[in-house]
Amino acid sequence: MRILRNYILKEMIPPFTISLVGLTGVMLLGNLVRLAQLVVNKGVSIFLVMKLFAYLIPFLLSYTLPIACITTVLLTFGRLSSDNEILAVRASGIKLIKLITPLLYLGLILSLVSIILNDRIVPYAHFASRRAVTDIGSRNPAAALEAGTFINAFKGRILFIYHIDQNKMSNIRIYEPQGKDKPTRTIVAKRGEFVPLPKESKIKLKLMDGTSDEPDLKNPNNFYKLNFKTYFLTLDLQQKEQIDKKPKDMTIQELFNEIGKFEKLSVETAPLLTEINKKIALGFAPLIFILFGLPLAIITHRREKRVNFVMAFGVVAVYYLLSLGAEALGIQNIVSPVAITWVPNILLGGIGILLTYRLCVY
Repeated sequence: MRILRNYILKEMIPPFTISLVGLTGVMLLGNLVRLAQLVVNKGVSIFLVMKLFAYLIPFLLSYTLPIACITTVLLTFGRLSSDNEILAVRASGIKLIKLITPLLYLGLILSLVSIILNDRIVPYAHFASRRAVTDIGSRNPAAALEAGTFINAFKGRILFIYHIDQNKMSNIRIYEPQGKDKPTRTIVAKRGEFVPLPKESKIKLKLMDGTSDEPDLKNPNNFYKLNFKTYFLTLDLQQKEQIDKKPKDMTIQELFNEIGKFEKLSVETAPLLTEINKKIALGFAPLIFILFGLPLAIITHRREKRVNFVMAFGVVAVYYLLSLGAEALGIQNIVSPVAITWVPNILLGGIGILLTYRLCVY
């Protein structure tokens, strides 16, 4: 029996490794292009971009680990079933449950790893990523700006920039609301560039070849045009020195602490309860996928890798769509967050247990 278990585990290692590394790599490449643009077009330090790249890995692993589990099970047991090796095992008098039990233990171990990942590592990486983005914005404000959109990142001013190339800008509009029933001051410049002042949490803006609406000191409601060749403007960043943690940035213990604070203030805590249960429920995804994938692979009796991949991603899509729906209902407190977030696990796990029971009995 030990030889058989070792044989099956050995068969599972290559597809699991390829699936985990391959899926994570593909998802990372999808973000690599966006991050590379920060270096090429925005002039951001490659070191900061690599930090953002590294912080993505734990978040992606929280999804690719369960997907790799069901893909591995479908590929391995699909082949064993199509080659009649499962039939031979049962014909030799070995009960299928003895073959499946070690894999369920493996799924439980991977689920515990996934829970730790969701509770400790992912929140840390998510929060560190937000801090890195803030750091990028302070060192190189152009990296946080997008051409062709209104920018509200600076206190008391609204910017609209038609073109941005690293720290250089062209065709700039700056609007300074003066208050109710007062005209808005407008600054227009053909060219400009940012000069960061990180220690002061401010940014100096050098504008060139433009005009400015300057208020009349005798009548502040009136403005007169001022043409300039060079104009310096200091902008105060709206960003806080200390970034507040969002629920996704918190560990389970921190979320419970927040719930305790909010309950004393009679504040609705459904979103925080939903986040806690989501972290744990999604952590059990590897076990659920193995429990569901084992009987599915044996019953479908398919060897083709393409078919198994399609089935794997079909199951994954259903599971995560159910999870998203459950999360939305839990956050709005339409249904109890403690109950609704576990529905996908109960549904797929229940089907997996039923199918496994039928295979082991008949």
